[in-house]
Amino acid sequence: MDNQTTVTYFVLLGFSYNPPTQIFLFFIFSFIYATTVLGNTVIMTIIWSNDHLRSPMYFFLNHLSFLDICFSSITVPKLLVNLNSSQTISYSGCIAQMFLILQSGCTEIYILAAMAFDRYTAICKPLHYVQIMNRVFCRWLVGAAWAIGSTHAMVNSLPILKLTFCSQNIIRHFSCEQPSLLALSCTETFLCVITSFISGFTIGVSSSLVIVYSYFHIVSTVLKMQSAEAKKKTFSTCSAHLIVLILYYSTSCTRYMRPTSVSSAILDELFSIQYSILTPMLNPIIYSLKTGEIREALKKLLGYKPLRSCVL
Repeated sequence: MDNQTTVTYFVLLGFSYNPPTQIFLFFIFSFIYATTVLGNTVIMTIIWSNDHLRSPMYFFLNHLSFLDICFSSITVPKLLVNLNSSQTISYSGCIAQMFLILQSGCTEIYILAAMAFDRYTAICKPLHYVQIMNRVFCRWLVGAAWAIGSTHAMVNSLPILKLTFCSQNIIRHFSCEQPSLLALSCTETFLCVITSFISGFTIGVSSSLVIVYSYFHIVSTVLKMQSAEAKKKTFSTCSAHLIVLILYYSTSCTRYMRPTSVSSAILDELFSIQYSILTPMLNPIIYSLKTGEIREALKKLLGYKPLRSCVL
């Protein structure tokens, strides 16, 4: 610890390439961010402006779209600044970014779990759907998701504040994520690692149980249906949610639950890009393509008319 200075800022070295490549990446990520904000804003506008999109499914989708805008806004604007000028971030700014990433990521996990439970109730308990998924219960689920996300972020951020960062302040990543910060600490990180593992494991298992239970019964119910058309329609209502789940869970769980001994800077960046940048952009596209009501509402919003009707 002698002759070491406490770090007051960090250097984010993610995507530190030659200037032409950085300019190219700047425009790529600018396009992704603009698409994310526009796409999710359109989804929210469609849900707000259509009275027939008032079911719990669209209530959760509305919150998911809002959360995706927040999630993307935590990292991408700073990434664009890093690609264009300074690559530094203050100590407090780094901790704040880490907190918000943990909060938004955890909240999204439970919003997706709530959406799985909603599909289970609609398909497996249709006669009791209105009573179970009432407005108060849906608001409670969303509020609980945000509360758990905030608690998870707080529990994992407070131990980080007790760490000391000495001469090492270079983060080989484009954002201040918890694993990257732990690797730079010059003091013992055992408490942080254990806290991260226990909280992450608890969140992963609890949300996964809800999702697996819901889709196990959904699949069982669908297989018992006699009509092929009914099976197709039912599966189509779940396909968008399943695609989003796979994209988000597979990368975020790998990023945070993988041992640091087998970590890779390149893979960590790819995983982070997928769940924190690409997934928020893809969510509105997936739901627009897979959900008939969203497609029809989007056409109405854009004033689209079939070619045949225009000719007539």
